[in-house]
Amino acid sequence: MNSQTTASATPAAAASEAPVIAIRDLHKSYGPLDVIKGVSLTAPRGHVISLIGSSGSGKSTLLRCCNLLENSQQGDILFEDEAVRWKGRGQDRVPADRAQVTRFRTNLSMVFQQFNLWSHLSILQNVMEAPVTVLGQPRAEVEARARALLDKVGIGSKCDAWPAQLSGGQQQRAAIARALCMQPKALLFDEPTSALDPELQQEVVRVIKDLAGEHRTMILVTHDMRLAADVSDHVVFLHDGLVAEQGPPAQLFGDPQSERLRRFLSATMAA
Repeated sequence: MNSQTTASATPAAAASEAPVIAIRDLHKSYGPLDVIKGVSLTAPRGHVISLIGSSGSGKSTLLRCCNLLENSQQGDILFEDEAVRWKGRGQDRVPADRAQVTRFRTNLSMVFQQFNLWSHLSILQNVMEAPVTVLGQPRAEVEARARALLDKVGIGSKCDAWPAQLSGGQQQRAAIARALCMQPKALLFDEPTSALDPELQQEVVRVIKDLAGEHRTMILVTHDMRLAADVSDHVVFLHDGLVAEQGPPAQLFGDPQSERLRRFLSATMAA
């Protein structure tokens, strides 16, 4: 399969509502190295889309392109049916409207593999910082929301702690609360459990499952096949910068169609 033959299998949003995120024929390269070679996908509102594949397949790069942390060389990125406006071509292509980029990013909160908490701020201050300084929201309103979100992810008692005083799992949950405090229209997760040992991974997995149960729009890059199977509405298997196979999790994990996906799943489950 390739991105052209599989694109029609991507779940469509309701006819009356545009998907939160849509990517069409996206290409990304670093000089002569082609990393993404024509990928299309959609994230309908309330759906969880998981990206799986071997290291180097383009998963994280694709996610960073979604959030405009990386510039793509070809293709379209749309947020609620509004396309990113570009100027230049090829390696010189950059967003043409910085205000549009800021608006998109404030509605697409990203949780990274590394927690990226500010070490000089308390956990509560970390969660509050962006809504107050970037969005200009009232501090009292943001503080109430931040405390509620820290309770939600199970670390409400750590509001006044410093990041260095928390375990890795607690820090990642704080990073998720920080992302949620922006009240985004979609959450982007880039390998949120891979930096954690198995016990701490489960703390974060529980939070992600709870968010999926709330029908939040999410794109999840993960090496955890059980998590992808449990929370996803749609799974995309990337190989060598292309969509090699995609579909509902029961189909991909229960009846993979390609030999490449079968080998990947076999190796992953054996690890």
